[in-house]
Amino acid sequence: MKKQIHVYYTGRVQGIGFRFTTEDIACQLGASGWVRNLPDGRVEFVAEAEEGILKLFLEKIQECFGRYIQDTNIDWQPATGGFDGFSITF
Repeated sequence: MKKQIHVYYTGRVQGIGFRFTTEDIACQLGASGWVRNLPDGRVEFVAEAEEGILKLFLEKIQECFGRYIQDTNIDWQPATGGFDGFSITF
């Protein structure tokens, strides 16, 4: 069953390729959604896929950027089906 995650990362998460790597991971795994930098220095993303894929997605981000992430806030919800691919938004 598809689910959606809405995630906020806090730490030194901007200016290190976080959004581009997140987009790349999403495309590799077949997740849909978006990622963006926030004015307060956090990174926010929404992704939809099967639950196992989303868990792997989060693990891969942690592997790549764990040393830069200070805090992670994840909200799990049912998928809406409202995304076509994965993109970086501004």
